[in-house]
This record gives sequence, C-alpha cells and structure tokens, in this order.
Amino acid sequence: MTNATASATGFDAGRLTAIDAFLKARYLDTGLLPHAQLLIARDGEIVHFSHQGAAREGGAPIDDRSLFRIASMTKPITSIAFMMLVEAGKVAVDTPVHHVLPAFKQLGVYNGGGAGVPFATKPTAEPMRMLDLLRHTSGLTYSFQNRSNVDAAYREGRIESWHGNLDLDGFVAALGKLPLEFSPGEGWNYSVATDVLGAVIERVSGQTLDAFFAERIFAPLGMDDTFFQVPADKIDRLTDCYTLGEARQRQLYDRGEASAWSRRPKLLSGGGGLVSSALDYHRFCRMCENGGTLDGVRIVGRKTLDLMTMNHLPGGKDLASLSRSLFSETQNAGTGFGLGFAVTQDVAKTMIPGSKGEYYWGGMFSTAFFIDPVERLHMVFMTQFSPSSLYPIRRELKTMIYAALN
Repeated sequence: MTNATASATGFDAGRLTAIDAFLKARYLDTGLLPHAQLLIARDGEIVHFSHQGAAREGGAPIDDRSLFRIASMTKPITSIAFMMLVEAGKVAVDTPVHHVLPAFKQLGVYNGGGAGVPFATKPTAEPMRMLDLLRHTSGLTYSFQNRSNVDAAYREGRIESWHGNLDLDGFVAALGKLPLEFSPGEGWNYSVATDVLGAVIERVSGQTLDAFFAERIFAPLGMDDTFFQVPADKIDRLTDCYTLGEARQRQLYDRGEASAWSRRPKLLSGGGGLVSSALDYHRFCRMCENGGTLDGVRIVGRKTLDLMTMNHLPGGKDLASLSRSLFSETQNAGTGFGLGFAVTQDVAKTMIPGSKGEYYWGGMFSTAFFIDPVERLHMVFMTQFSPSSLYPIRRELKTMIYAALN
C-alpha cells in the first residue's frame, strides 16, 4: 500500500502527528481506551494511518490487520444493501413495511399501559414506510433507551439487536406485538429500525443477510475482513473489547480469543452485528465517495447515493427539533438524517468544523467514520470501548483533522 504524503494532499504533517500524541496522552496513557486506530484519506489516498495500544490484554499492538466490532457502523452497509434492491425495482423507499413484513400490519401507537398492565394503543396516522426505517422515524426504539414503558417491554422480552435469543423472523414477530412509541414520521428515535430493514432485505432478496452482504457488497469491494462471524483462521486478529465497569473503570466485555463474534449469531443484525477492519471500511467509504463505484465495480448508482445523503427528516428539520431519543451516535444541532447516515445541514449549529453535506455515523464501541464530499476526505476511527457517548473523542478528532488541512 502506497500512502500519499500529507503535504501532497493538502495536510500539515505536524498537525496530523499531533492527533496521535493527543490520543496517547488523553486516552491511552490514562487507560480510558485500550487502543486507537486512525485512518484519514483524501481523494481516495490514505494520508495518515496510525495504530496505538495493545490488541489484547498484555498482547501485541494493534496493526492494519486488526479486527474490530463495528456495531452501528453496520447500519450504512445495510442501508446500501436495501437501496440496491430499490434500484432493482424490487421495493421502494415509500413501500409500507407491512407489505413485506405482514407482522407489522396491525401496529398501533402507545396510548397507555405497560409495567404489568396491558398496552392500550391508537392507530398510526400514517403507515410505517421503508423511509421511516432508513431515517429512524419508525416509532420503534432500543431496549437501552430507558425512557418509556415500550423500551421496558423490549428489555423484558429480550428483543435485542444482536446475540439475543431471537432470529430475524422471531425478532420481527416480537416487535409486531408491541406498540410504537409514536406514529411513524412524527419523531426521531434511534432504534432497531435497521435490524428490521435487514429482515426486509432477506424477504425481498430471498437470501440470508450475511449471504447478501458477502455476495453483493463485500466480495465486489474486496472487503475480505468484514463479516458477522469471524472465521476461525482470523480470530487471532480480533481485538479485546471493553465496557465501563461499576467503579467507572474500564473492564473486559468480550475477549477476542473467545469472542461471541467467533460464533454465528442467531440474529443477523443489520443494525449492529458486523466485525470489520479499518482498511475494509476505508474501501466502503471510497465507494461512497466515488458515487457508488470502486475499482471498476459499481455497487449503487451515483444518484442513489445523492438521495441517501440528503436530509430526509420531515419538514427539513434537524435532530435537535425532532429527536425523542435519549441516546444516539450523534450530536443533534444542525444535523439532519438521510437514508442510513447522519448528514450535516448547518455547520455553525454543530459548533464543530466541517462541511455542509458531510455524512457519518458511529458504533457503540466508540468506532466512527465520516465522509466529507466537499473536501474529498474521510476518516475511519477504530477502538473497542462502550458506551460511545462517554468521551468527546469524535468531536476532538474531527476538530483536529480539519485543523490539519492547509
């Protein structure tokens, strides 16, 4: 792999190096994060690719072959997969979800009950459409939101988006028996919507989600290190994963050598199930930057990606005015949402350097990416620590990356 020099691509090399020093001092030396991998590319060329920290407790450092659980960075891949089926004429963005998933036909909106009392519901004002799954306006939720009797019912039923007790069909059936938090299109709530989209992909394509991804996206893009189940001959490359313990100290969550991701999950989670590498996700970002094509292979059309990276929130609103979510992978002000990506609408309101039209997302283990079509750059950041909301590292990285532009 040939890396472009920083100066040739409009970056200040010293300022890029300073990002690594910052990560080491702020997050690694203090033990807040176990490791940090940062890839920055411009015009498709890798400008900066650094690796710091041990891949496993007491083990060798991470390197360009390290594998990471990317959690919700799975969502843009699932959204691209769905839009491939749209392009084939097999489904549409405005198709009602119950046309493909009949279990959703009788869904109502929460109107009382819960906590041992039967739910009362009222009819939805509009049917849930595929658009609502893509932009998180479906009325579905996540069990970890801890904000309503509905998400409490998700917890009670163990309706989880990965490594739970349900397969995709059982997952959809269980959701079809619970009320929505609001009528589709009337709010924004981070949710299992993209997992439901994965079920749609299976029903429409006739393939399992892992087979569709492998055949239609990963193999054509050369993403050989991206999968729901880490193969036995690659498990030595999977990093350890951590979470915040009771004493607010980092503690081991999933050991790489004995990882849950070494086994095929019962539920193939389009919302959060993939393992990948920085170089693989870099190839996915390059495909998006190039308008849906990479190395002569087209995944989706240029105008399809244009549609996906527009703000689709009702009334052109931002998340600050529409979100009912206690948690998501973004700050809300100045941020819209497209078909699978958060989209920057008003840079001033975000109070972070950037460009109008950049799109991005992250995962619960603090991984993140963004693509800036104006500056023709993208970033992939890998580490393994949850919750992703604890530290402002994404804001800090974006600020320092843009500060390094000449």
